[in-house]
Amino acid sequence: MVRSNVLTFGDFTTKSGRKTPYFINTGRYKTGEQIKKLGQFYAEAVCSAITGDVNVLFGPAYKGIPLVVTTAIALTEKTGRTVSFCFNRKEAKDHGEGGNLIGHTPVANDRVVIIEDVTTAGTSIRETVPLLRSIAPVKLAGLIVSVDRMEKGAGAKSALAELAQEFSFATAAIVTLDEIVEHLYNRPVDGCVVLTDDIKRRIESYRAIYGADR
Repeated sequence: MVRSNVLTFGDFTTKSGRKTPYFINTGRYKTGEQIKKLGQFYAEAVCSAITGDVNVLFGPAYKGIPLVVTTAIALTEKTGRTVSFCFNRKEAKDHGEGGNLIGHTPVANDRVVIIEDVTTAGTSIRETVPLLRSIAPVKLAGLIVSVDRMEKGAGAKSALAELAQEFSFATAAIVTLDEIVEHLYNRPVDGCVVLTDDIKRRIESYRAIYGADR
């Protein structure tokens, strides 16, 4: 993430309005090698966190589009099973076949896993679930994100924990904030330390306010 400029440290504002000392932007992955490796990590997370077979992956537009495609490829290669994918348009198409879904059209009893970049407050997932359920009576098997920021959602629990409880599905991340801090703290990456003492203190101060109960 650091080498791809996906994980950066500084002064940022999240979609939910929180002032944060670090930011994750998966839209900065830009090479075939990067996105292939990321898909493999997502596929491993799906296999580890989701019980039972998964036959459909859904990626919320826009960042979820390349994520769901690469994960479907990696999961197919890993399991040997056919794994379909779909993603939504931001605006419904008003010509041709119409609609706002691209790829597989969900049908009854499809076991769907949502592939998302990062969930801070859970807003996009709460928009995604009604969309999927409006198309067919699917079975939502879970949500996989790239990074668990380990922050409060609407209450004291983390956003991932809240979503798991609200929608009765499994949630998991490829990596957590704790793991990122432990790995990067004072560790040179290509000769440069990106997570210094100052950054670590700022992350701790941020978490004192927004950190979720465990």
